[in-house]
Amino acid sequence: MNGGLLVAGTTSDAGKSVLTAGICRWLHRQGVKVAPFKAQNMSNNSAVVVDSAGRGGEIGRAQAMQAAACGVAADVRFNPVLLKPGSDRSSQVVLLGEAVDTVTAGNYRALRPRLAEAVFDTLAGLRDEYQVVVCEGAGSPAEINLREGDFVNMGLARRAGLPAIVVGDIDRGGVFAALFGTVALLEPADQALVAGFVVNKFRGDPGLLAPGLEMIRAATGRPVLGVLPWQLDLWLDAEDSLAYGRVLGRPASPRGREWLRVAVVRLPRVSNATDAEALATEPGVRVRLTIEPAELADADLVVLPGSKSTVDDLAWLRETGLADAVLAHAASGRPVLGICGGFQMLGALVHDEVESRRGTVPGLGLLPVEVTFGARKTLAQSAGVAFGSVPVRGYEIHHGYVSRADPGLAPFIRYVDGRGEGAVAGNVFGTHWHGAFESDEFRRRFLAEAARLAGRSGFAVAPDTVFAAARERTLDLLGDLVEEHLDTGALWRLIESGTPRLPSISAVLA
Repeated sequence: MNGGLLVAGTTSDAGKSVLTAGICRWLHRQGVKVAPFKAQNMSNNSAVVVDSAGRGGEIGRAQAMQAAACGVAADVRFNPVLLKPGSDRSSQVVLLGEAVDTVTAGNYRALRPRLAEAVFDTLAGLRDEYQVVVCEGAGSPAEINLREGDFVNMGLARRAGLPAIVVGDIDRGGVFAALFGTVALLEPADQALVAGFVVNKFRGDPGLLAPGLEMIRAATGRPVLGVLPWQLDLWLDAEDSLAYGRVLGRPASPRGREWLRVAVVRLPRVSNATDAEALATEPGVRVRLTIEPAELADADLVVLPGSKSTVDDLAWLRETGLADAVLAHAASGRPVLGICGGFQMLGALVHDEVESRRGTVPGLGLLPVEVTFGARKTLAQSAGVAFGSVPVRGYEIHHGYVSRADPGLAPFIRYVDGRGEGAVAGNVFGTHWHGAFESDEFRRRFLAEAARLAGRSGFAVAPDTVFAAARERTLDLLGDLVEEHLDTGALWRLIESGTPRLPSISAVLA
């Protein structure tokens, strides 16, 4: 068996990532050796992959989640091109795990042929190694202004001979128009590879959709392969859809008398905001992403997450009044946590001739450290201890490093070799490690300390929350949704035999 499939979408955030993961988990359950693939991802949520030689590389966090759904270790080949936006006009280009350039929309075109060939070669290699490769598109294949030179959506499907299914989000409204329009705007050779549709996030009685499903089949000659219901529990490992003011997950009732309220600042260039998801798995911990200073005033714990543009996001904190809110929160004795870029913001000075190239700028001054940005990016999976002897694991993705610190400053974490990492000064904590709060005992100890500092004596940490198990439950739920709500027989036929002969439809463009 040497099959493949492209999961395309009518829009960004239509459900491509979760459907790809669900199909991967379903195939894995059938004993199929399967791998995920996203030719090009644009996201600041990334994961670190370490190869057999110990070299670290970056891929989109969604592809690391999809690899877990396949039961395989994450590999830089699963996301050969990762674009990490640093501003509205520029992105860092990561090719096969390694940062190779920073581009704008204009000079990206010159780099695109090199990226395309790397993508095609990588996919061919994976298809030789795995029985099935499930590919995820990006955005929508109907972005006709981007079709020339495309190697992510139908350009990839054409090159590799992949059948494609198109998923649409009915919760946004207009899903039938979006499904029809997506196919109609494609040129005939691209249309020939689109084999069917999936409707995502439906609430209510699926029988009510039956007339529309039949009409879209008649209008396009392509079936709807299934209708996936709205599912509240699919929030772990979100890619880029964390909304302002959103409460993460569905927090269980507290084990003690009180809740612990956590406010995570939603920075404009937030990076790996998924770090907060581990906190949100704990009963009695309410985690909200916010851009409102008033919500920081009401919180017990304030978190500054990672940032792809530390200096620019630090300036934004000051412009919006959030910096003053963070300082007031710290002055009250309540805890503040900075992760990666957020940790760098908490220091006294930031010296940056690499990312923003603004030279030396003042930090928030809550930790007696200075951070300097180096040209070389640190990419590592790390292990150590905290709170004396509590084991903790995480991963590092940063250009900035602590270049000066007060001699008596306590580290937050110690590497296994004894070196200190991060900093603790009273009620202010900072670390460069992402993913550290997925370590269960470390997370519990930190939350207990945060509750103490916040005066929440009635908050009790649950002793039995296992983050890895919560992630596995999510992946199993995705596999269940595919098995229960999609025509898996039709999926098998597409994967094994490709797209059947299908009619073309036309759209009149003025």
